[in-house]
Amino acid sequence: MSSVLEVTTTANNNGKPRRRGKVRVPTITLAHGGGGKAMHDLIDDVFVEAFDSESHAPMEDQARLSMSDLAALGDRLAFTTDSYVVQPLDFPGGNIGKLAICGTINDLAVGGAKPLYLSCAVIIEEGLPVETLRMVARTMAETSREAGVKVVTGDTKVVERGACDKLFINTAGVGVIREGLDLGVDKAQPGDAILVNGLLGDHGAAILNARGDMKLTTPIESDCAALHGLIDMLLSAVPRTRFLRDATRGGLATVLNEIADASQVGIEIYENRTPIRSEVKGFCEILGLDPLYLANEGKIVCVVPKEDAETALEALNSHPHGQGAARIGDVTDHRAGRVVMQTVFGGRRIVDMLVGEQLPRIC
Repeated sequence: MSSVLEVTTTANNNGKPRRRGKVRVPTITLAHGGGGKAMHDLIDDVFVEAFDSESHAPMEDQARLSMSDLAALGDRLAFTTDSYVVQPLDFPGGNIGKLAICGTINDLAVGGAKPLYLSCAVIIEEGLPVETLRMVARTMAETSREAGVKVVTGDTKVVERGACDKLFINTAGVGVIREGLDLGVDKAQPGDAILVNGLLGDHGAAILNARGDMKLTTPIESDCAALHGLIDMLLSAVPRTRFLRDATRGGLATVLNEIADASQVGIEIYENRTPIRSEVKGFCEILGLDPLYLANEGKIVCVVPKEDAETALEALNSHPHGQGAARIGDVTDHRAGRVVMQTVFGGRRIVDMLVGEQLPRIC
């Protein structure tokens, strides 16, 4: 069944009326990916309604960005892309739409960039309720508006039942890096301090709990958040920051191993300083998981010169997404390429990089 066109008259940039379609069926069909009227109705009713409700620009196959506006903000472009395949689509603290926007913003921001523009491409499984897609699109639009970042182009594809799991999203992002910043995973030096901006492991625990396999009643919410405001405050306070990375898949342990390997330094962290909520610790004990490897969607790992550590902590703690920030370890000049944790029992254990994943489909 095809959708029914409901005309809404708006003016585009040339002052000409533009027709907007309306979807009248409850679920996505293959026709919605076929390039015809059904697809245009879906784009108008779900995506244009969410992302472009106040704009009357004509629909084009590309976004057109001002070079002069970009150049005024910095001397380099940052460009990133990521795909999101989380299951379930909706979880405590967010949904796949919020995850896609925040994740791409954060990937730009940890490179020192001011995030400006995003794309959104969706792969939709036949049979997905239209209201589910509408909810995701509205969440993406709301999240991007709150972050001050624009979704400026996108794409829609529909695949047969069973070809994907309900909804996959790809987002790409463009930002501008301010002059003078030079962050890199290979820039850690012995003596540097390692900081995080708060409690670790919440996203991974929230996703697994939301799947209902364990039927636990522990209220754990994802930490999904856009961190560019926090990062801007940190870089303004400590422009000599060496490295930033959001600790998503693979968690804290993976990021630390990447630093140790790229910079050829040792890293020592302290279990009693690593902030993990008791509910997540208990959750991991029940399931035999290590919270150091759990995914985060609102946490960054920071490497700063030791003399700037207190200033960096003050900057992080002054932002809502940085309250609970902690110095969890130090960069050393021994055991190059290794990450070691001092345990609460006084011993040491190697924190290696996982071969695979503890939990599949978490972002």
